[in-house]
Amino acid sequence: MSTTSLPASARTPRLREALIAAAFTADGLLELLGAPAYAALARSETVPALRATRGDSPLDTLVRLFLLQSPVPAARAAAALPLEECVEDGWVVREGDLVRAIVDVRPYGGPEGEDWFIVSDLGCAVGGAGGIGSHEEAVVLGVGGASTTLAGITVRRPVASALDLGAGSGIQALHAAQHATQVTATDVNPRALEFTRLTLALSGAAPADLRVGSLYEPVGTSTYDLIVSNPPFVISPGARLTYRDGGMGGDDLCRTLVQQAGDRLNEGGYAQFLANWQHVEGEEWQDRLRSWVPQGCDAWIVQREVQDITQYAELWLRDSGDHRTDPAAYAERYEAWLDEFEARSTKAVGFGWITLRKSAAAAAGDPSVVIEEWPHSVEQPLGPAVEAHFVRQDYLREHDDAALLAAHFTLSDEVVQEQVGLPGAEDPEHVVLRQNRGMRRATKVDAVGAGFAGVCDGSLPAGRILDAIAQLMAEDPVLLRDRTPQAIRLLVEEGFLEPVRGGA
Repeated sequence: MSTTSLPASARTPRLREALIAAAFTADGLLELLGAPAYAALARSETVPALRATRGDSPLDTLVRLFLLQSPVPAARAAAALPLEECVEDGWVVREGDLVRAIVDVRPYGGPEGEDWFIVSDLGCAVGGAGGIGSHEEAVVLGVGGASTTLAGITVRRPVASALDLGAGSGIQALHAAQHATQVTATDVNPRALEFTRLTLALSGAAPADLRVGSLYEPVGTSTYDLIVSNPPFVISPGARLTYRDGGMGGDDLCRTLVQQAGDRLNEGGYAQFLANWQHVEGEEWQDRLRSWVPQGCDAWIVQREVQDITQYAELWLRDSGDHRTDPAAYAERYEAWLDEFEARSTKAVGFGWITLRKSAAAAAGDPSVVIEEWPHSVEQPLGPAVEAHFVRQDYLREHDDAALLAAHFTLSDEVVQEQVGLPGAEDPEHVVLRQNRGMRRATKVDAVGAGFAGVCDGSLPAGRILDAIAQLMAEDPVLLRDRTPQAIRLLVEEGFLEPVRGGA
């Protein structure tokens, strides 16, 4: 697989036209396969999709050829795409009367309904015909859950420059090309950059500046408005598989990537990463990650999942197909993983998102660093929620308690109130505010907090509202003003309340 010559991209516009004309798109696939077969394909189960493509339409042919990696009759291939050009350019190969794909071409719907295509090695997209399970060092993966997660959490605003570090098949570079004037894509694997080139060309996106090398070495001292990376974050013994293993000890690759990002960001720029980190005996994981945050940057770090070392080792041994090899060899590899973790006093591994923003306040010694665990469901895309988080942090840094009481607030959209208590009880045991969008947070509030949030429509300053609540509840208004700003600060920080700009 890794030695196969990759297609040329000069005539991709004609191939793109043929794919779209045949409805070989994300929407077209769903319509052809139906939801059950479409979902099964995402689990690497191909039988339902094979049954759904027994026809002879161009779309049936393209699905079998590029997604299911099944040879198709040459006559059917010629009816679906410019066959001779595709053979000459290396997208497919003739084998007698049959045509076989050289690469996986996967329809991918853009955020605005764009028809994009991700090009990767055969069988190496999540949902590919054979699953991943590859031991080949230079293999290049296609679309997966990690890549779509990073695309969803990335802040999307017009920028002059963006860097996709560890580009792989080019998914992040493709997204960045929609809002960045210039995109630079790097990878230690030259073959991955060739796939990035193909993905951009076949998707009709502008070409990127492609550079080979590790970490920030290929870009020197250049700085960017946006840096994104879905790096080879797997904490493993050695660097057997380039697409996933960092090649440094423990979580050093992710740490280095984050720590060195500050020097590569322009003022106000964002760096967003997926990462794994060790949970080490005798050390709080939050402290470990706090030490990664570079000077001059604010940070929001979210731990989405934690696995003990046995779960983690088994996950990645299965990912590479080692569980299907000789049992003795599998046991030996498993032992090697556990030996590595034991040597580093690692008891578990966390997975999550790291977002940095370069700011003047952080450079002046007042960084906002929020590190939290949030394993619950969220609503993608989260990019707007990520950007809003940092805007709120700026606001809270600029407003002391007195300023908060003079400020005006509104209840954020999609926030509902839930009252919990025994049936028939006169008063609820507690009140919960819940977000139905973004992070979908929930927070317990007391009667004052519930009353305050319920009347925040931007018309009155917070202090006036508290005075009215104090009168209704027969409380001392001075004491209420003294003890409430911290609760208001938390509701603003977590996005339940929005400051009214100009209202303070």
